[in-house]
Formats: sequence, C-alpha cells, structure tokens
Amino acid sequence: MIMELKLFLAGCVLFTIAMLMLAIKKLFKTPSSQKLFKSIYLWIDTGWSALMLASFIMFFFIQAFKIPSGSMRETFLEGDHLFANKFIYGFHVPFNNSGKRYAALENIKRGDIVVFQCPPEALPISERESGTKKDYIKRCVAVAGDIVEIKDKKLYINNIRVEEAYATFSDHMVFQKFSLFNTQREYQDAWEKGKFISVPTSFVRDNFGPIIVPKKHYMMMGDNRDFSFDSRFWGPLPDKYIKGKALFLYWPVKRWRII
Repeated sequence: MIMELKLFLAGCVLFTIAMLMLAIKKLFKTPSSQKLFKSIYLWIDTGWSALMLASFIMFFFIQAFKIPSGSMRETFLEGDHLFANKFIYGFHVPFNNSGKRYAALENIKRGDIVVFQCPPEALPISERESGTKKDYIKRCVAVAGDIVEIKDKKLYINNIRVEEAYATFSDHMVFQKFSLFNTQREYQDAWEKGKFISVPTSFVRDNFGPIIVPKKHYMMMGDNRDFSFDSRFWGPLPDKYIKGKALFLYWPVKRWRII
C-alpha cells in the first residue's frame, strides 16, 4: 500500500499545482507566455491524472512485485518480477485497519501462491518498532481448520500426505523432532503467538506439529522448504494481511508465464 499511497499523494500535489495554475492563468498575457503556460499545464494535468489512475489500479486491481529472496525456488528466482491479482480475493476498504475484504471472486485455497503483508511477528524488532512494512510471497499449504504436520520434511494435511511437485529440498540433512513443550495445547499456543522464531531452526523445520490452523488464518510456506522463513516459525497468517494472488511473471522475459 505504500507505493499506491505515494502515487496518490504525488497526484494530489500535481492536481493542486494545476488548479493554482488555472487561478493565475490570466496573468500570462503575451502569446509566448500563454504558449509556455499551456504546454506546462498540459504536462501537469496529464501527470496528475495518470498518477491517480495508477494508484487506483495498484490499490484495487494489480500490484507489481519483485521476488526478494530464494524462499520460493525453483518456482520463482531472486529478482523475478510478477504481477499479483489484488481483486480476486476481494477488496480492502482503504484506510480501514479491520482487514475485512469485500466482493471476493474466490477464497484462498491450498496451493495458491499468495502475496501478503509480512506479519509483525516475522519482522526484526528494529523494523517492527519503526513501523516497517514488507510484502512476502509464499504458497498457502493449509486453511482454517486444517490439521498440519510435517514428518521428516513430508507435509501432511488432515493426516493425509500431500504430494508437492513444486517443493524443493536443498539440504539432505533431516532434523529430528524435538519439543520444548509438555502438551499439545502449549505447542499450539506457542506457534499461534509466533514464539517459534526464537527457537533453533532445527526444532521445527523438518518435523513440525501437529497444529490446527485457526479461524481466519492460513499457513504459508516457501517452496524452497529448507531455506524458507515462513509460518512454521512466525505462526499462522491472519486473513487481514492478504494482498493478492500471483498472476503473471513478466521479467525476465525468457521466464515469463501465467502462474
């Protein structure tokens, strides 16, 4: 939303300048000054219209996104550019922190590649305190009510193993299951609160759960399972952070495709 807001504010500035120019138009009396005025005014008038339209499209319909890390290899590579469909999961009301979405064309389902705002729990303390906002892209592996468990790198949803042709494993080592919790309830609560961020990666990477995805939440994981910072560590993703569904990879050209 930061880019959309910047474009909108820039459009507002140019619109204000255009209105001020109209107010002082009569001061330009000579043919040469009127010609210069008209030329500048046309550029500014076109500029604010284009910026407003771009901010509207980016806020409600399409967002450009650049893959920041290798967590989705080999589905996406670092530096890939793609467009995300922002209206398919419904519209967010601008400047409303409730996160509620309206007029959804479809619900998020397992297997969808989703762009979302990084939850605060996943940010370093310094970025969290400064109000930094980042967008992540991961695959939805489970929705509300699903029972999720990982056994020796293999994903199980509702006690059924999921065949994932897109998942890659770069580390042949398998970390054995280890729990710091006495009961399943303690494990679930700690996961929901994002407390697994502070435990060693080996405790949850290859053997995880079982947990139940809470209501209005999702479990997101990178396709590069051994090197992905995802819901295994920072917990379930609240619905309010959803931005859109990966739509089209447009750069580099040799890798372009509909997703």
